[in-house]
Amino acid sequence: QVRLVESGGGLGQPGESLRLSCAASGSIFSITDMGWYRQAPGQQRELVALITRSGSTNYADSVKGRFTISRDNAKNTVYLQMNSLKPEDTAVYYCNVRLTYYSGGYYLDDLDAWGQGTLVTVSS
Repeated sequence: QVRLVESGGGLGQPGESLRLSCAASGSIFSITDMGWYRQAPGQQRELVALITRSGSTNYADSVKGRFTISRDNAKNTVYLQMNSLKPEDTAVYYCNVRLTYYSGGYYLDDLDAWGQGTLVTVSS
């Protein structure tokens, strides 16, 4: 009933830029927070950036000043602009959307939805 589709991952060289997108679709009533997490090999999943519906943002210290999160509420889409990429940014990136959706009839349920993940590799 709800689907998240990520795009934009791939290979980048140190210092280059990549942009990730994540579009939510389905029987969505409302969306609150949208965010990006990442998981490097052998590491735990960590928060990269978060944006509230009103546009307030929060970033991991490791990406502050280099990454920018934004959202288009009309398109139910969240973006992550990644500049000045570093090899340590290499990871699978997952979008996360906290939403309320129509679960059947007049019923609404909350959901913490995750994208399928997109691999970002930073290497020369």
